Amino acid sequence: MCLCCPKKHSVTNSGKLVYAENCASCHGMALEGQANWRQRDPDGYLPAPPHDKTGHTWHHSDSYLFLITKYGIEKMIGRKYPNNMPAYKDKLTDEEIIAALSYIKSTWPGRIQRQHDQVNARAMTR
Repeated sequence: MCLCCPKKHSVTNSGKLVYAENCASCHGMALEGQANWRQRDPDGYLPAPPHDKTGHTWHHSDSYLFLITKYGIEKMIGRKYPNNMPAYKDKLTDEEIIAALSYIKSTWPGRIQRQHDQVNARAMTR
């Protein structure tokens, strides 16, 4: 299911604000993520990954990204997983989550957006 609207400016503009207020402290204002994001820290946690084209956000469907943001990683995978990503179900509305994800997607180059469209299409056939 394609939830996000990277080409709808009103959504991406509000999403940029939601992102700045709720996501940028870990994932970076420029969506760059934290240093060494692929390596666990001494406590076993992975740093926040980038949401730009260098990360893996675009490897996941809109619905998966929405659910992880709303409910947290552990709820999605059904087991304990050392991470610092909070669930936003009690902090952000569904519309705010969709807006933030739409903003993130709006920053991706066309090639990445097209690949992500294919990820969404495959997710719909499951």
